[in-house]
Amino acid sequence: MDTIIEFKDFSFQYFSQKEPTLHNINLSIGRGEKVLIAGPSGSGKSTLGHCINGLIPHSYPGVQKGQILLGGEDVEGMSIFDRSKKVGTVLQDSDGQFVGLSVGEDIAFALENDCMAQDEMRSVVAKTAAMVDMGELLKASPFELSGGQKQRVAFAGVMVDDVDILLFDEPLANLDPATGKTAIELIDRIHREYNKTVIIIEHRLEDVLYRDIDRVILLEKGRIVNDITPDKLMTTDSLEKLGIREPLYVTAMKYAGVRVSEDMRAGRIDTLTLSEHDKEKILSWSRESLPSEKNSAKDILEVSHLDFRYTDRRQILKDISFKIKAGEMVSVVGTNGAGKSTLAKVICGFERQDKGDIIFDGESLWGRTIRERSEIIGYVMQNPNQMIIKNMIYDEVAFGLLTQGMDEDEIRKRVEKALTVCGLYPFRNWPINALSFGQKKRVTIASMLVLEPKILILDEPTAGQDYRHYTDIMEFLKGLNDRGITIILITHDMHLMLEYTPRAIVINDGCIIKDGYASEVLTDEEIAKKASLKLTSLYDLALMVGSDDPEGFVRHFIAFERGEVRTNEK
Repeated sequence: MDTIIEFKDFSFQYFSQKEPTLHNINLSIGRGEKVLIAGPSGSGKSTLGHCINGLIPHSYPGVQKGQILLGGEDVEGMSIFDRSKKVGTVLQDSDGQFVGLSVGEDIAFALENDCMAQDEMRSVVAKTAAMVDMGELLKASPFELSGGQKQRVAFAGVMVDDVDILLFDEPLANLDPATGKTAIELIDRIHREYNKTVIIIEHRLEDVLYRDIDRVILLEKGRIVNDITPDKLMTTDSLEKLGIREPLYVTAMKYAGVRVSEDMRAGRIDTLTLSEHDKEKILSWSRESLPSEKNSAKDILEVSHLDFRYTDRRQILKDISFKIKAGEMVSVVGTNGAGKSTLAKVICGFERQDKGDIIFDGESLWGRTIRERSEIIGYVMQNPNQMIIKNMIYDEVAFGLLTQGMDEDEIRKRVEKALTVCGLYPFRNWPINALSFGQKKRVTIASMLVLEPKILILDEPTAGQDYRHYTDIMEFLKGLNDRGITIILITHDMHLMLEYTPRAIVINDGCIIKDGYASEVLTDEEIAKKASLKLTSLYDLALMVGSDDPEGFVRHFIAFERGEVRTNEK
């Protein structure tokens, strides 16, 4: 195979770092290959991508050793403009990639830089837009598009140069499950039809493996630790060692005592082949007794016939009603723009409903101020940087209590207690800028906990986190839940919903279309389609082995993971 990308004994160290981020990388990628680069946070996978597209060294300088070849040509001395003619990059934040006022202008940007004639430019733009199914929206503003449409525009903007290599840096990070699935299908179609070399950097392994991948390259601490086919990867313990979430259907097979072999082709659920013996083994495992799931706690929050609109033109929430019991952990899910975050803002008092009522512990919240509501309901935004207003950790956590005029000794006691619960007490005198993203998120949670709320609402608590950090955050939240705090999670993460929240409320176009077990939601094809969710691969496995109760199969998997399953007596 003709090699298009080659690293030879390559190392790189940022000027701001004491140690190299990449160590002695030797890697060859063939023309027309489709490769997934994965690894835990800090493994160097994004840095490797930046070395391919030229952001290193042009935007992120440092010391590099060794050699990188693109199409046989040494990149040393190659400008970032020349590199962009070989490698097209689609970033996870599409908004940060737009330069035009319309879709057509944005796609045409590279052609304008090449001084292409107008007539030819229009023809090339129309052809490229059609490749990504955006031909009908050339006059639309990129910022008015959905997340999936924005990504298609970004995709067209790099394809218009007819580059040989397409690099996708966490393309699924900001997409709902169904849109993410569509994005992977689009990448796969472009790869097959136009013979592009495709490199995907992503920690959501199972979602990427929804379509064929030639190789998975695993990084840890700046070193390549595995370069392997997906089918072979599933037979190893590499993912577990690196803290990367393996596909759920593979985990279920292993729980059932099935030995995963390469000839099963377990790299994709669509190619998985099971013997009758293995099918029966999985079925037998899935029929073990489940624990009873009774919740006798009282209702702590009731939303009754809630309507809300920002303007007269469009109603955002329509007759929303549900009850949440004290100590519950509930997911609110649905497509982008369904009204999930708006619902949270109305509950917290940031917006006022047009109709209906919100009742906390038997009393209406109508007329209560944002500050009064914050004492019982805490709201944590997706991006902690949008919430933090102080420079020091202690000051940030204490701020809400200071505004209440609380006694200094009481403030100190509450702040130290909240910092201890959040695992931040040793850092109490640190500047916030010295913290990681996950630690900053804990600071925002601590700033809510210090007010001693009864309910915590968190918007996308694990967005952009690898499996290890995702687990850290969710186990921390589970610990808070075990302390009696009721938790409502707004999320696109179906794994999170399955693993941590027995109940899910599904919103579509401002209406609740399902309120039940999370396992019910992700085994209901009609609900999943309406709400842009993605059926879990456990559902596919259940059908494959002949289960007559796919929803029970999924619930059994969840209970088994939690250690709640009682093995049948023989």
